[in-house]
Amino acid sequence: MVFRSLHTFDEFRQVMALESEIWGYSDPEDAVGIPMFVITLKRGGILLGAYDGDRMVGFVYSIAGIKNGRATQWSHMLGVLPAYRGTGLGRDLKIEQRRRSLGMGLDLMEWTYDPLQAVNAHLNFRRLGAIVEDYVENVYGESSSVLHRGNPTDRFIAQWWMRSPRVTSILGEPAVAGAPGPQPPAPWPVDAAAVNTVAERGTFAACADWRAGLGDSHLAVLIPTGFSEMIEQDPELARAWRRATRELFGHYLGRGYRVVDFEFGPGPKQGRYLLAL
Repeated sequence: MVFRSLHTFDEFRQVMALESEIWGYSDPEDAVGIPMFVITLKRGGILLGAYDGDRMVGFVYSIAGIKNGRATQWSHMLGVLPAYRGTGLGRDLKIEQRRRSLGMGLDLMEWTYDPLQAVNAHLNFRRLGAIVEDYVENVYGESSSVLHRGNPTDRFIAQWWMRSPRVTSILGEPAVAGAPGPQPPAPWPVDAAAVNTVAERGTFAACADWRAGLGDSHLAVLIPTGFSEMIEQDPELARAWRRATRELFGHYLGRGYRVVDFEFGPGPKQGRYLLAL
């Protein structure tokens, strides 16, 4: 697999074709087009394509940003064709994106992702070392993508402190003295109380209820696996999950908790986040 910086109109059109194939947009307003690629790449954006031979099979795109006076990268899209998912290509694209960002002297990259997408959560926390402090409701509005249609586009904002002890530890790199960001992940606390309970409901798990009054230093939040399939096959259940997790994440993040880890389990069709004060 070869990674290339993309600069030409033909390469931009290849990215747009991947956008359509990966997300299945029916409304062109949801896709990023040539003018945005042209302008943002002239002012610090990064657009990388992954090539298997002569074919582009994945890409990652970020733009220059500022957070609290700090120059950052905001990663807007990471896309991999279905046949290449589960191969580690998405992580490899993020690592290459990080390499380019570090070359600009940056420490922080951020992006949004759906907190109910368990596979993405595993990538972001366990494979990359991100943390989360912010939950944003319906950030992109109504989406025409087959992956999101009919469900509010609520998102976590992932923070990737690219030189931090946490990230270098996960990536197997030497620590960078004085680098900002979180410490390496600690073992999962055996006594982390579960905020919510899950009940089996046919093909998918349902959120039975959740508790607002917990105050432990560490808490666990259960989510289902297969949320994209749930949106398609049981959209009302998917909306119920969105309502419940919107309330509970909004409540606990508003009280100062951060999301610091994710793992699959403890039961079938489940994953769980670790929240820490």
